[in-house]
Amino acid sequence: MKDHHKLQSLWQDRIYAVVAQFQGLEGLHPGLWPLAPRILCGVSMVLIMLIAGWFFLWTAQWDELDAGRIEEHKQRAAFQFKVQQAQSLALLRQQKARVETQVHLLEQQLPGKAEMDALLADINQAGVGRGLQFELFKPGKVLLHDYYAQLPIDIRLAGSYHALASFISDVAHLPRIVTFDKIVLANLRDGVQTFDAVIHTFRYLDKEEAAARKKIAADKQKERK
Repeated sequence: MKDHHKLQSLWQDRIYAVVAQFQGLEGLHPGLWPLAPRILCGVSMVLIMLIAGWFFLWTAQWDELDAGRIEEHKQRAAFQFKVQQAQSLALLRQQKARVETQVHLLEQQLPGKAEMDALLADINQAGVGRGLQFELFKPGKVLLHDYYAQLPIDIRLAGSYHALASFISDVAHLPRIVTFDKIVLANLRDGVQTFDAVIHTFRYLDKEEAAARKKIAADKQKERK
């Protein structure tokens, strides 16, 4: 117990000694202050400088650092995407070549405006060659699309079922694109059927038609803006 009291008394004496160093400092130059006040003053100045630096200097720098990291991630992602594009470039070129070949083959099946009469004659000849009778062959209004023109033709034929089926097969094998729509087959009399349908033929747009379609598309785009 005596040792404990001695130790406690020793610590109290030291605390009193330190506290005493902070007394009577008024009017003294800081350089003449005792050790404890000078240490506390120095630590306080360091803390003040750290806090000031935090608010006025380091915070802005850390914000710039975070922005730089975000930009780095963006650039890395963009670089990786471009690397993937470069790696798949050969495949994309092959796919483009195949698509261009397919488009070229389809374009070859589209007649020009001057060739439409020959196509209509081929359709008519396909029916006559099968012994069918045309009761109606009426071209409709030309429908202009962005890259091609579509001509609907209302037809009505009479003949045997076998002849009608052969006619459809012959038209399907023409070198040009021809489709059938709105087909109606009805019995006319024994062994004879009527065949009503709408045939759609397609052709290229001529220069004037293509220019008109481009102008319409440009006007629509301006209206959307």
